[in-house]
Amino acid sequence: MKAKVIVLLLLSHGVVAALGFAAGIYMLPILVAPDAPTMAEISAETGAASFTGEFRRDLEDSDALHWGEGTVAVSEGTISLVGRLSPGPDYKLYLSPEFVETEADFNRLKTRMALVGDVKTFNNFLVHVPPHVDPAQYTTVIVWCEAFGEFITAAQYQSPGR
Repeated sequence: MKAKVIVLLLLSHGVVAALGFAAGIYMLPILVAPDAPTMAEISAETGAASFTGEFRRDLEDSDALHWGEGTVAVSEGTISLVGRLSPGPDYKLYLSPEFVETEADFNRLKTRMALVGDVKTFNNFLVHVPPHVDPAQYTTVIVWCEAFGEFITAAQYQSPGR
């Protein structure tokens, strides 16, 4: 009887520890995220946006934990989102020459993509485009979780073959 109680206690404590660890991984990015840019900041940076697109929750590899929604504005110097992303660690913003909505497609095309930068906020974001990246040479903005290799969301902002 005593062994059974010990096993049940170890099992229950292990489950609680695992749930706590998972909750910590989910919550940490939210707790350490900087303040999201205001609408005024986004408007000032992307007032002359060349392109716009929409992040949608219904993409093939988006799910309850990996999604984005809102309007993406792309200009020569900045990419912004007025909307929301599901929170997570190590989000990166990429530009792709083709629309992507699955992890397999992302991995297949990654060598042809341009890494723009880190996404550190989940309600709106503003990411500066490096000088060597020309958004007009791409069609799609992608948010990717580098740490876990997870597709988050994508928005096509111009047609292929422009």
